[in-house]
Amino acid sequence: MMGVAQRALIDVVTWLPVISLIITVHELGHFWMARAFGIAVERFSLGFGRAIVSWRDKAGIEWRIGWIPMGGYVRFAGDDNAASVPDETDLKALKAEIIATEGPGAELRYFAFKPVWQRALVAAAGPCANFILAIAIFAVLLGSLGEYVTMPKVDQVVPGSAAERAGFKAGDLILQANAHRIDSFEDLASYVMVRGDAPIAFTVERGGQRLQLTATPAERLETKGINAGRHVGSLGVVAPHSRDAYRHLTYGPAAAVAGGVHETWDIVSTTSYYIGRLVTGQVSADQLGGPLRTAQLSGAVATAAAHSERDLPTKAFAVLVGLAQLAAFISVSIGFVNLLPIPVLDGGHLVFYAYEAVARRPLAEPVQTASYRVGLALLLGLMLFATTNDLHHSSVFQFLGGLFS
Repeated sequence: MMGVAQRALIDVVTWLPVISLIITVHELGHFWMARAFGIAVERFSLGFGRAIVSWRDKAGIEWRIGWIPMGGYVRFAGDDNAASVPDETDLKALKAEIIATEGPGAELRYFAFKPVWQRALVAAAGPCANFILAIAIFAVLLGSLGEYVTMPKVDQVVPGSAAERAGFKAGDLILQANAHRIDSFEDLASYVMVRGDAPIAFTVERGGQRLQLTATPAERLETKGINAGRHVGSLGVVAPHSRDAYRHLTYGPAAAVAGGVHETWDIVSTTSYYIGRLVTGQVSADQLGGPLRTAQLSGAVATAAAHSERDLPTKAFAVLVGLAQLAAFISVSIGFVNLLPIPVLDGGHLVFYAYEAVARRPLAEPVQTASYRVGLALLLGLMLFATTNDLHHSSVFQFLGGLFS
């Protein structure tokens, strides 16, 4: 029982700073873009619910930290509608009220009266800030530490594996997978991991010649590491272990930024591919993870990093680097998810703004309200489902069942 409590404590302690950084940067994206357009901001909140602490700055903006660290929000002046698109009738009434109380021209400080393209940029700025954060983290790590990679050369082929059936041989140098460039064995592993039971066209070099091989990675249940309890794709090739198979790559500033962009794009494309397979039923929905999963990942990354080093300063540095890499990954994922066309998310707002730009009027309030409720129900349902999956994979249900059996 103490072991479970310790793991939970490590998960929470490592997860809170990671998720807080990501949410803060996301909301600052909205905030800074709004301020750039002269939009008045009433509140910046990190977290939901009752405020743990709050204060007002000289501009009258309320800054607060809510006790539920599951997100955040920026409230703009006049942005009382849940979808951030007031009804046309409401707009006229609001404008008249503002002019009557604050004078002509005061409405230009309000979010609802800004041009639709400015409101769209404010909505998109949050996810974009997440992508920029990830690029920055990857670039700093690549520029300061470089990276160690393993040559994507097959040392052994596992008997009976997908690789053996496809015709892979020891010594094959893997160059591409579905025309996706493979630069290292780590690239290969991450590419195959989300493509279990999906055919992959490989380009390999053997004896100075290029060959085309098609393999369908088998799905297997991972029992170790940060993916324990998840089904992942397995090709069945073993990485080389000789010293000359490892390389330490270093990056200058420009190359580090380019590498950060590349890493971020890889996460976006992998996430898109996975969601596509999830929607079409090609992968099981029980692989979907939620906040508990990210907390478990934070704890697992920190624990693995700490165990890989001996002295305390090196352990602390390894944990910091591991959590920074995880923060970059989660930041990209959150940015991507927020662009989905679900009304309560930034992507949903962008859909409303697109309609307004084409129709030259906001969507009717009843439609907005209904869409918001459906979107909220969908989002809450997904979170509940993902949390149930997280509890299942963490063996909580088995533990509780054992208490009463």
